[in-house]
Amino acid sequence: MRRARTARTATGVAALVGALALVAGCSGSGGKGAEDRGDEESGGKASGPRLKIGMVTHSGEGDTFWDIVQKGAKRAAAKDNVEFLYANNKEAKEQAELVQSYIDKKVDGLIVTLAKPEAMKSVLAKAAKAGIPVITINSGGQFSQEFGALTHIGQDEAVAGEAVGDELNARGRKKALCVIHEQGNVSLEERCAGVGKTFDGSVENLNVNGTNMPESQSTIQAKLDSGADFDVVVTLGAPFAEAAVQAKEDSGSTAEIDTFDLNAEVVKQLKAKEIGFAVDQQPYLQGYLAVDGLWLHRVNGNVTGGGKPVLTGPAIVTEKDVPKLEKLTAKGTR
Repeated sequence: MRRARTARTATGVAALVGALALVAGCSGSGGKGAEDRGDEESGGKASGPRLKIGMVTHSGEGDTFWDIVQKGAKRAAAKDNVEFLYANNKEAKEQAELVQSYIDKKVDGLIVTLAKPEAMKSVLAKAAKAGIPVITINSGGQFSQEFGALTHIGQDEAVAGEAVGDELNARGRKKALCVIHEQGNVSLEERCAGVGKTFDGSVENLNVNGTNMPESQSTIQAKLDSGADFDVVVTLGAPFAEAAVQAKEDSGSTAEIDTFDLNAEVVKQLKAKEIGFAVDQQPYLQGYLAVDGLWLHRVNGNVTGGGKPVLTGPAIVTEKDVPKLEKLTAKGTR
């Protein structure tokens, strides 16, 4: 596993790890015994008030990435004596309405994504007025501070895209198809733009309907059938890598398939050499650190990262990393 160019990645992480170690020692949870229990719903709970924390994301139906985020959040919630609430909607207006519903429930903290940031600006101002602290995760990190969040937890999408461009150069690729599965999502657009910034070849973006996998697959296949001579397809989410692999097979293309994000299926595809590499942004860590960060802010006045982004990626993962990752992805934590 190779950590991509992340001078900023260390910002806040060392301090955060130290804080988490302290909290784990004081709460009586964590350690080998807790890990052996394995169930994120079990284990000792922290002393102090019972908190209610809500997470609202832009996830569409069937996007397994968010299952991993939730698993991390639930593990931290169990440790921190937190009631964890989760809601999602791929439509920006509906996502904002879900955030408002949690404000109305008087949650003690909010975790939100900013895939379509302008739709969230007004409702996050209402959260601030209500005295509800917010941590943003995964997308729209550049808007996090402006919208009043304590910090942002995720990867720098531009840096991640640039790392992919560098990797494609090292692999000798010349023409890339970058598949965007949610049109208007600023983070996905940043990824493709980052690829284009460092890639010596050409990049063409392709928008697909990310909530309809058969349609996405046929759209990718049609592009590969078009005679455009793509030698690599870059998908921006793990579920879409599988669609691209099938589209490649059906079209008879020789293009390499690479992807952002990691899950058990991607690890299998890496092992089978159906995928060249994946970009891991550690979604479990995003969920876990966001819940823990809000808890630490409430009980100890901490601000993780000192108000700067806490980066969880990117790391380039290849078939060489499969032995380390198989067990973890099977558990749904990577």
